[in-house]
Amino acid sequence: MSTRLITGSAVALVTPFRTDGKIDTEALQRLVRFQRDAGTDIVIPCGTTGESPTLTTAEQTQIIGIVREEAGDAMMVAAGAGTNDTAHAIELSRNAERAGAQALLSVAPYYNKPSQEGYYQHFAHIARSVKIPIILYNVPGRTGSNVSAETIIRLASDFDNILAVKEASDNFDQIAELIERRPERFSVLTGEDSLILPFMAMGGDGVISVAANQVPTAIKGLVEAMRAGNLDEAREINRTYRRLLKLNFIESNPVPVKYALSQMGMIEETYRLPLVPMSEANKALLRQELQKLGLV
Repeated sequence: MSTRLITGSAVALVTPFRTDGKIDTEALQRLVRFQRDAGTDIVIPCGTTGESPTLTTAEQTQIIGIVREEAGDAMMVAAGAGTNDTAHAIELSRNAERAGAQALLSVAPYYNKPSQEGYYQHFAHIARSVKIPIILYNVPGRTGSNVSAETIIRLASDFDNILAVKEASDNFDQIAELIERRPERFSVLTGEDSLILPFMAMGGDGVISVAANQVPTAIKGLVEAMRAGNLDEAREINRTYRRLLKLNFIESNPVPVKYALSQMGMIEETYRLPLVPMSEANKALLRQELQKLGLV
């Protein structure tokens, strides 16, 4: 039996804003209840899908508190708490822990492109600063550099509270190395919705999903089908939602998924700069798919 704590279907939750720019607390509560009712395992507020670079520390505290209260005992709350300044990342991590987060999602430093030793020291300092579990977040397409499998495994081996990685790449050599060499307690999750099926077929433990904002029951069903080895069921779910998974990234995340949720009546279509609404042409494509799936 696996001893892994962080597995299954996790949602990278959007942050709903009102038109005045403030956190839409009622919409946030509604989103969390939607996830809870769908059986989502882990809810992740304040990540990059939640527009974390634009959130203040006070807003991080507010959001985590609301999510924690609505999640209750039904879902783990793993809050985003990363940035490219190690001292600030430690501050955010400690704040998230105080606010009630049960785990952290900590993104690899972006733009400054540290060496592998720099990545190691960044995450090591964070791990020493908190007691709750940490999910490392490797997303080369956004950070501009890759945290190697060797560095991730070294961190997992050296720190008892580094318990998972969100591997948001299509580097299957690295994914295979992580799955094969990891400590038994360490989870490997994909951050790419379109790769859930092959990723879990290789032995991955689940997903941190953008599409789970829109279709949490389907994402949960896909993960559970793969866990159970029901490939026909998994293929059918994947086939049904494949175009939606692609359209969620027709422009920068979370712009498409927030537009979709606005069309579904869940939130207002409001972003914080530098993010702006999608082009009308892309909105039409996404709305057409939402209609086809019966979501609007």
